[in-house]
Amino acid sequence: MKNAVAICCGGGPAPGMNTVVGSVAKIFLKNGWRVIGLHGGYSGLFTQETKMVDIDFLYADDIFNRGGSALKMSRFKPKDSDFDNNFNLDLFKDNNVKLLVTVGGDDTASTANRIAKFIKAKGYELKNIHVPKTIDNDLPLPDNTPTFGYQSALEAGVAIGNTVYEDARTSENWFVVSAMGRSAGHLAAGIGGASHFPMIVIPEMFNKTEITIDKIVNLVVSSMVKRKILGIDYGAAVVSEGVFHELSDEEIRNSGITFSYDDHGHPELGKVSKAHIFNEMIELKLKKLGIGIKSRPVEVGYEVRCVRPIGYDLVYCSLLGMGVFELYQNGDSGCMVYVNHAGKAQPLFLEDIQDADGKIPPRLVDIEGHGATTLIKNNLHFIEPADYDAARKFVQNPEELDFYKILEWQK
Repeated sequence: MKNAVAICCGGGPAPGMNTVVGSVAKIFLKNGWRVIGLHGGYSGLFTQETKMVDIDFLYADDIFNRGGSALKMSRFKPKDSDFDNNFNLDLFKDNNVKLLVTVGGDDTASTANRIAKFIKAKGYELKNIHVPKTIDNDLPLPDNTPTFGYQSALEAGVAIGNTVYEDARTSENWFVVSAMGRSAGHLAAGIGGASHFPMIVIPEMFNKTEITIDKIVNLVVSSMVKRKILGIDYGAAVVSEGVFHELSDEEIRNSGITFSYDDHGHPELGKVSKAHIFNEMIELKLKKLGIGIKSRPVEVGYEVRCVRPIGYDLVYCSLLGMGVFELYQNGDSGCMVYVNHAGKAQPLFLEDIQDADGKIPPRLVDIEGHGATTLIKNNLHFIEPADYDAARKFVQNPEELDFYKILEWQK
């Protein structure tokens, strides 16, 4: 029986999923392996009715440049009881699976290690290699290398951001955009920076103070008032959804928003429109201040997860897929594949990047770095002390809209 590699995709989709799967399949097929695609993420391993597909060259060649994921995905995270009662070990034994390739985020990687250790304890040797993906760009890859999917999602997000900003200019309105980013603000910062939005709000900006709803709202209103002073009657602000994750329980309760939670304990922000919520809060503040500005909400999230990968990710994901085979040949396991700027695949072992609790700390936007500080200083519009007198034409207390005071930053 041929050696087999099984491929499993967990979490949510990102541009380049199919490129990775297709590239892994092609290189292993070329070297005489059988390639098995598993549907349903990890849920497919904890049932006796696993849905799987034998991937041949024509299948791999058909999907590699498509958006979405041909292998159906899920956020299923197995409990200890699932391992004891439901794990389908025969799937691996009967199909001579020697390598499990997982594609996903940090939770998917950690679960892959649990599976490999569980199978080894049962007397069956299985190697596992993980391909890290997330449009959030928040996995700490060396040399600030992006996670696959981020560049394509950013490209699609910027297209939306530019169109929104053009509409703002044309209609002389404001737009409040919410962008995906559970732990870090890379996507929101990228969209706002590329589209020249006058306000960007991401979790990393609150490095000196606690995030509150009032502060989020005041940052956006600060930009609106500054543009009024400048005689500019339009604009757009982008707010990262990640600010919700940093709000205290009391702030969330006071917001009136009720969240449900996914299998990993994260608020299911996809079930609520963050843009709508932010926009409503901002409009209430504007009404309270007596400022006549109209704003519209725009959500940027699911719209960018399944777009076709751009050239960057097509090349990058191909190298990642082929890198899986290189790492396997070298005997590596329990690691993520990482491709450096020279295109060389290297192992990145989870134990080297996990914290004491076994979690991978997110890579945040370097808010004090030169790029971020340059954009903030020169691209954003906000109230500062020199604007107080002019701002009093629109608000009684411009100090509460002072950008640096809100964030407790030193100018």
